[in-house]
Amino acid sequence: MSIEWLDPFDPDYPFPPVDTAFTDPDGLLAAGGDLNPKRLLNAYRRGIFPWYEQGQPILWWSPNPRTVLFPKHFRLARSLRKSLRNKPYTISFDRAFYEVLSGCAAPRRYGAGTWITAEMLEAYYQLHVQGFAHSVEVWHTQDGGLIGGVYGVAVGRVFFGESMFSWATDASKMALAYLARHLQAWGYPLIDCQLSSPHLHGLGAEMIPRSRFMELLARYCPKPGQPAPWRVDAGLDVALWQPAYTE
Repeated sequence: MSIEWLDPFDPDYPFPPVDTAFTDPDGLLAAGGDLNPKRLLNAYRRGIFPWYEQGQPILWWSPNPRTVLFPKHFRLARSLRKSLRNKPYTISFDRAFYEVLSGCAAPRRYGAGTWITAEMLEAYYQLHVQGFAHSVEVWHTQDGGLIGGVYGVAVGRVFFGESMFSWATDASKMALAYLARHLQAWGYPLIDCQLSSPHLHGLGAEMIPRSRFMELLARYCPKPGQPAPWRVDAGLDVALWQPAYTE
């Protein structure tokens, strides 16, 4: 079975159907193309995302099953609720998008780096400029430093989470809690988490069949037009939030 290569000069070049993706490695669908914002938006709407390392061609994926988080199912554990109440952290939206990107791309304690290449940094920053990519930032109130965050792409009423980072206890969890709370208030029923991890499952993420995921995209993720405005709603106290599942 050979992989399909995308035309790098045509951002409208069609992706193969997701049900033709490899099972080993799970979800590998296509290679090549580029990270043109139009191609990226077309990919997300079709349940596809780029994931590759420096020195590799661009690889496009649609795994089965798919890891998702329904904002109303976010698991706000007692320890995280306590952090939301007591830690000297401040939360913002879209205040430092590129800094969050850079934080997600920085080397981690357990490895040399991440999959976020310089090409991806530029591509997602352009999506941010166009109003489709967003970030949640966590700042230390006392020294004003950025200590965590999450970023992703909003198309229709689906938020496609890309990456998060944390340089202090619970910082990335707090960012995701604020994101889930606001998305629920704004009428977003779904966060795409792409791949499974114990960290995400501990926060309420679950795995659903790819066919179900595609049904949800068909309902909530139409062809992108103008990006929806983002705002921080006053009065949404995340520490007092009562999502569906708590410890």
